Amino acid sequence: MLDIAPSAPSPAADILYLVGTSGHPNFGDEFIAASWLRFLARTRPDAEVWLDCPHPGLASHLFDGLHPRLRTTDTLWRLVFETTEMDPAAADAHVDRVVTSLGSPRYDLGLLGARRASSVHLIGGGYLNAIWPHHARLLRAARRLGELSGARLAATGLGLTPAEDTAAATETLREALAAFDHVTVRDAPSAQLSRARRAPDDAFLGLPDVAGFPAGPSGAPAAEGDVWVCLQSDMADPGVLDDAVAAVRTALTGPELAGRTVRYLEAIPGADRAAFDRLADLIPEQHFVPFTRVWQEGFPARAGQTWLTSRFHFHLLAAACGAEGTALEVSADYYRVKHQSLLDAGTGWSVTPAGSRTAQPPARSPSFPETAARLHRTKLREAEELYPAREALEDPPAVAAGRVPPGRTVARFLRR
Repeated sequence: MLDIAPSAPSPAADILYLVGTSGHPNFGDEFIAASWLRFLARTRPDAEVWLDCPHPGLASHLFDGLHPRLRTTDTLWRLVFETTEMDPAAADAHVDRVVTSLGSPRYDLGLLGARRASSVHLIGGGYLNAIWPHHARLLRAARRLGELSGARLAATGLGLTPAEDTAAATETLREALAAFDHVTVRDAPSAQLSRARRAPDDAFLGLPDVAGFPAGPSGAPAAEGDVWVCLQSDMADPGVLDDAVAAVRTALTGPELAGRTVRYLEAIPGADRAAFDRLADLIPEQHFVPFTRVWQEGFPARAGQTWLTSRFHFHLLAAACGAEGTALEVSADYYRVKHQSLLDAGTGWSVTPAGSRTAQPPARSPSFPETAARLHRTKLREAEELYPAREALEDPPAVAAGRVPPGRTVARFLRR
């Protein structure tokens, strides 16, 4: 045990600790983190913001400039990964011991830094479920930090399914979340499981940063746009990718989409390239848009486009921009719940079930862009509840520290 007393944050300190799955990269997870960082840059530009994620090195490049005082680490994620092969009781004890007692050079400095935070916030995503049971110890680690420092604990936009189907597991999850000061989940099954309040996915917070949003007056006609495709090989049930590729091939060669320009968008490098390689005779190489390009240039959705995709956040963002589409399921448990949450919200898209080799015709709801704007406002209110804006200082610490050049406002610095 390291003889260092727990340290509560100074009353004047504004140190915010975010926890998410950033740095893979995975467009949806990165978009969520970027949305929170842009929001905090507007409301808390002088705060010290830490992002604890599995790949902090890459995250530092992905989010460079989004908040003037961002720092990245993997302290809690390394601790959680260390418990992957442990017996559950031993893993829980290990997390408790490391967080509360210190004594490990691999974690002490990071944990001492985390104890300075005024809040610990698990941002949205589908990373707390039975697929990765060890990830649930992020909740435990956050709880221990809160007990030591008095930090406010928050979790937003979580997707908690598929869940372990036992009463004991459900009770453990509910108990863990009950220790948090603020919890929201993004879909009906997660709300039923956790008894937490349902709220929009965290990606709705970042909708104004998508060039194609808002889409214009509800139901307004739009010029016929390109066809966009993205099929994933990760998280897919056995054999389902073959079926999804066949379904997309039939759709692209059918009369409804004949003559349209077809492009392919990558959410996860490599994982999304596999399907493109099998459709390369229909989609030219120059129409393949890699992750790095979409991250630098922005999400390309516009009204009038047609989307054929298995990606949840592509469904969300493209529908919000007024595009029509077909969501292709690749797993019966994980992605079905995700896409269903968007159908419940009213995207109007069609769904092709996992295993089908015929894609359902693309569809849309003309009113969904307005619904998406309302969901953005709902998410914004939640964010403002967690992080109310503070009055801007005449000479903010970010300027004094040299992170923002003198004479340049934070807003202008963020737009560079």
